[in-house]
Amino acid sequence: MQSLYEWDFKGKHDEMLPEIIAHNIKEFAPETEDPTFIVDLVNGTLAHRTEIDAIIERAAPQWPIDQIAAVDRAILRLGLFELMFGKRDEVPPKVAINEAIELGKAFGGESSGRFVNGVLGTVYKEMGEPGKDDAPPRKKKEDQQDTDSEPVETKEEPSDEV
Repeated sequence: MQSLYEWDFKGKHDEMLPEIIAHNIKEFAPETEDPTFIVDLVNGTLAHRTEIDAIIERAAPQWPIDQIAAVDRAILRLGLFELMFGKRDEVPPKVAINEAIELGKAFGGESSGRFVNGVLGTVYKEMGEPGKDDAPPRKKKEDQQDTDSEPVETKEEPSDEV
């Protein structure tokens, strides 16, 4: 998110991206041994920027892309990339949405979390809510510690934020 924000803030010069990413990894994640995930997220987000921006404008028609706060714009772009183009087995859609909401709350303005939730939630519903019913498999009865109790349902409840 930081690299996308910085790229946007510094004038959207693609040639600066490798330097921005390297600086942010060194500054904010120096313990990262393999930055491939970070690099792939940033590059993938920007590779799909035109399509992602059009989706943002359609989902939030009252907010032209250039009028959205730069932090919120970076968060939305990243969240939509993960939601639409990411590896769902690594980052399920609801996780991508919830992570984006948390980024909005932590780094955006007072209403950023709600704004990000609204835009990503709208897109998620338009996509047909992929992965909505995905849940970890139920525990087998013999795997439970207390065999006298009822079987435990491990399905997670959906987040109220999406």
